[in-house]
Amino acid sequence: MTRNLAGRTGAVRLVMLLAGAASYVPMAAPAAFALSELKGAPPPAAADSAENAAPAEAPEEAEPADQVPLEIPMPDPLVDKAATGTKDAAPEVVQPVEVLTDVSKIPAPVARMRELIVEAAASGDIERLRPLLGKGPTQTQVSGSGGEEDPIATLKGLSGDQDGVEILAILLDVLSTGFVLADKGTPEEAYVWPYFAEKPLSSLTPPEKVDLFRLVTAGDFAGMEELGNYNFYRVGITPDGQWKFFVAGD
Repeated sequence: MTRNLAGRTGAVRLVMLLAGAASYVPMAAPAAFALSELKGAPPPAAADSAENAAPAEAPEEAEPADQVPLEIPMPDPLVDKAATGTKDAAPEVVQPVEVLTDVSKIPAPVARMRELIVEAAASGDIERLRPLLGKGPTQTQVSGSGGEEDPIATLKGLSGDQDGVEILAILLDVLSTGFVLADKGTPEEAYVWPYFAEKPLSSLTPPEKVDLFRLVTAGDFAGMEELGNYNFYRVGITPDGQWKFFVAGD
């Protein structure tokens, strides 16, 4: 009996050993990947990749250089004076004008003609001017007259009334102002009333402007300033006593 038990036990052990051997499966080695499978795979992340790396310090901005103020260049002149050889025009020099007021110090023929004109104008009869106006080459130049028209008829046409009284009044006012000797030493030399006719308006003093406003209105004066000169009536008498002109305009 003991022999049979020992044999059974040995048989059991053998069976267990065979069963264990049959169930043992060796661990397979890691499967190898094909080369084609490795090409599409992402590379392993580096230990110090951009995500894990510390952010780089921003570069310091350069210190601005000393700022130079912006200068806008001036446009070139329309006319190159250096190329053309021209220079800036010199400012116009205004010659002083000697204003005369004492008729006793002028030539006697001039003073006499002035006196005769004043007497005729003050009479209110324009016909009294006729003998003073002359004839032919010596006839007085009158505004609006070509030399052949009757000067008295021309003067009446210039007057605001049909009898010429207004033009006589203007004649008196003009001869009551100061006067100047114009074009001295030339064939055109003459004593001219009023002195405004030979003096720049911009040079008039306040008292002289009062004299002017006795002859013209403020509106007339504004128009004269635009033109740059006196353009109302004026009288001219030559040194030998000829009544040369009684005209208005430039």
